[in-house]
Amino acid sequence: MQRIEPVPMSDFRHEDMRIAYFDVGPRDGFPVLLIHGFASTAHVNWVFTGWVRTLTDAGYRVIALDNRGHGDSDKPHDPGLYTPQNMAGDARALLAHLDIESAFVKGYSMGARLGAFFALDRPDAARTLVFGGLGAGLTDGVGDWERIADALLAPSLDDVADRRGRMFRAFAEQTNSDRRALAACIESSRTLMAHDDLRRLDLPALVAVGTRDDIAGCPEELAEKLPMGRALHIEDRDHMLAVGDRSFKAGVLTFFEEHL
Repeated sequence: MQRIEPVPMSDFRHEDMRIAYFDVGPRDGFPVLLIHGFASTAHVNWVFTGWVRTLTDAGYRVIALDNRGHGDSDKPHDPGLYTPQNMAGDARALLAHLDIESAFVKGYSMGARLGAFFALDRPDAARTLVFGGLGAGLTDGVGDWERIADALLAPSLDDVADRRGRMFRAFAEQTNSDRRALAACIESSRTLMAHDDLRRLDLPALVAVGTRDDIAGCPEELAEKLPMGRALHIEDRDHMLAVGDRSFKAGVLTFFEEHL
């Protein structure tokens, strides 16, 4: 298998915070804004899974940021800086920094939640939304995440007994993350979206969830509440493996083509 090389990163400042990003692909291609999930990075979610190559080969301009608290961006330890509104604001500011008026917006897990808040505040800036790895959990919650914060702050992985906690602690170590920043992030970034606000997301939306995902919540439940939503099942994939799935990529490409 051919090795996927990292792409060059740039940065800009928003709310006195340095935010790292990349901007690749044809300049005349329609822009796709990618927002990664919790404890991940733009490279881990989008480059190393083949998404960037898939989208640029299809002619899209691809923009992705490292969310605050992640990757090469600044990592404050104040939970108050990690509301979905603040974090979605970084993504909106990135498009403004690049003089991009509108984009296809695609997020995974926490990134999908941020995409929803992005579109709620700036509906003119999102032509479509893709909710990857997030279904009914957007409005109903995705379980007890206090254990995740405890796992991130534990002395070592050996001290973590909770299964989900161990999964995210191991992932955070794999991505060389600042675990205190992630614990602060998870405390404030899980704000649920009100059903009335969900109905205001009047744009084409694709809700794609793995059939073995026990975190995201039901994709049909979310798709049915969205004015223009549809569900996509990513067969035989859990929360961690669905993001790079080939059928997920094919479904998103078809969805984008319908709305160019």
